[in-house]
Amino acid sequence: MKEITKNGKILGIKEDYINPSWSDGSKDKYTTFNLIKINKDTFEAMRKISQALKISQNLMHYSGLKDRRSISVQKISLKGNFIKQLKELNIRDLFFRCIELTKKPIKLGANRGNNFTIVIRKIEYKKNLKENIDDLIGFLGKEGFPNYFGLQRFGTYRPNSHIVGRYLLEGNFEKAFDEFVSAKYSTESSQLQSIRSDVKNNNDLERIYETFPKRLSYERSMIKHLIDFPGDYKGCFDAIPSDLKNLLISSFQSYIFNKMLSLRVKMGIPLLKPVKGDTISILDDDNGSITQIKYKYGGHYDEYLNEAIKLNRARIVIPLIGYKTNLDDFPLMKTLFKEIIKQEHINKRIYMSELLYEFDFKGSFREMITKPTGLDVELMDDDLFPNKKKLRLEFSLLKGSYATMLLRELMK
Repeated sequence: MKEITKNGKILGIKEDYINPSWSDGSKDKYTTFNLIKINKDTFEAMRKISQALKISQNLMHYSGLKDRRSISVQKISLKGNFIKQLKELNIRDLFFRCIELTKKPIKLGANRGNNFTIVIRKIEYKKNLKENIDDLIGFLGKEGFPNYFGLQRFGTYRPNSHIVGRYLLEGNFEKAFDEFVSAKYSTESSQLQSIRSDVKNNNDLERIYETFPKRLSYERSMIKHLIDFPGDYKGCFDAIPSDLKNLLISSFQSYIFNKMLSLRVKMGIPLLKPVKGDTISILDDDNGSITQIKYKYGGHYDEYLNEAIKLNRARIVIPLIGYKTNLDDFPLMKTLFKEIIKQEHINKRIYMSELLYEFDFKGSFREMITKPTGLDVELMDDDLFPNKKKLRLEFSLLKGSYATMLLRELMK
């Protein structure tokens, strides 16, 4: 996975250039570089870098999170001069390239998108396989696919980020702690599940802290806080990086988005054509990013909106609900949202949580359908599995869209 900068440049895995020197007289305040990761998520990589450099993660900046199970490259900024240290830093499966000095840090959400190269293996050969793949690829390129948040958003091995986020917004910090630290998931080892059960039963936290795996530093920090300040579950979440707490809340916001999109599908409401009550956003370019210019469908502008969608210059959008969201701007989704909170037993007062204000979750909106660009495929013999085929795909997606969702459509 390669990050695409706001200028449209695809970062290269092997790209590198001469590093400049630091000048006390310059206005440069940040060391910015390409971080290449092998099978590590962004949080894990940043934690290892912060530990190696002995700096706070609050001094580290990134534009987007990258999947764990991948080889990826993305921009990272550190506040201060770390040129020499980065040149000498040796962390397994982490590489530092294109180190440069910048006046400003990389900002969250500043990237344009991501470029993916994916290989699907062990494909059974069937008659007309290539033709069927070409037809599906052509459809996905022209019509796109549902823009769900992928499983990575909620946790691949512990898919509970949205649950923790909900408890935080509800102000139930003890439940949030229990879910984050002690909830058991079958994807983890039996030993770790047993340790998590001990936490839930509140058995000798000091002993548990010593036995808790050091790689799970967030849980350890929270347990240590509870040892030092018994009963202060709210304070536990001040012991973890603010970016992580932000992500937990964002995961709940993403969960509600997915539920609204799923309910639309379940009710048989079209995804590719707008209906009365939909909200349409104008794009900033052909197949570009959505803008703040939006219209309600079902009125005088319908003819123009239909044409804009046809020309790839507009999208149907769904709200990412925050404290300033006016659901009257999204008539159809307002109806679906009411049904979701009824099903999920959610009190609407959750959207008045002080945490939404602390992390500036004003609310926004997201395209319901997203389209890949530069979609290129090649079907060939699988060199690892005799008599099987493999499919190599390369494509780009705008930021916030998930390649796993495209693959899900491809492999249905």
